[in-house]
Amino acid sequence: MQEGNLNIEPAIQLGPVVITNTVITTWVIMAAVWLLAWLASRSLREDPGSLQAASEGVVSAIEEAVEAVAPEHGRQIMPFVASLWVFLVIANLSGLIPGVHSPTRDLSATAGLAFLVFLSTHWFGIRIQGLRSYLRHYLTPSPILLPFHIISEITRTIALAVRLFGNMMSLEMAALLILLVAGFLAPVPILMLHIVEALVQAYIFGMLALIYVASSIQSQQLRQQKEV
Repeated sequence: MQEGNLNIEPAIQLGPVVITNTVITTWVIMAAVWLLAWLASRSLREDPGSLQAASEGVVSAIEEAVEAVAPEHGRQIMPFVASLWVFLVIANLSGLIPGVHSPTRDLSATAGLAFLVFLSTHWFGIRIQGLRSYLRHYLTPSPILLPFHIISEITRTIALAVRLFGNMMSLEMAALLILLVAGFLAPVPILMLHIVEALVQAYIFGMLALIYVASSIQSQQLRQQKEV
């Protein structure tokens, strides 16, 4: 982890356009994920090698988690949730690379991810249920609750962004302070703490996103079951 100021500083400035280290790191991670997926899928075999076996293990674990929450629509939301989880794990762990900060310690990055979850929630809900059926759940059980439904959508999106940002920022600051005080006398426990916390935060964010998407899809089904 890089020692020094944790402020987000511009890396490249082209007139009014400012490109920060967060943007560069994010695009590098996305390129790395794409390259890894291409390498893992370009020569699939019945007798898998180590890379294919590891990839299949990750995909199977995510698929089981998705099927447990949304069993009837797992195939539809699996690509989005899996991509989000893989990106978050790599992004959170990227802070272990010397000279690199995790993009998720930047509020603009976590806000962008939370907004993506917000849009995806409504996209999947409308696509699967239809526009009228999806909008109807905002008026149940009473139209009086419409403002509360809207406030709930906004507040949970803000909470999703702030939670990940706050935890990753505090994790890097705590590790930095310990390194400043103890030097490199205890680097292994700090690295282990960073790894565990990074994986936990990626899991929580991805699971909340999965729950939000699943709830938007299943709201119509739950209403029909209650009517029956």
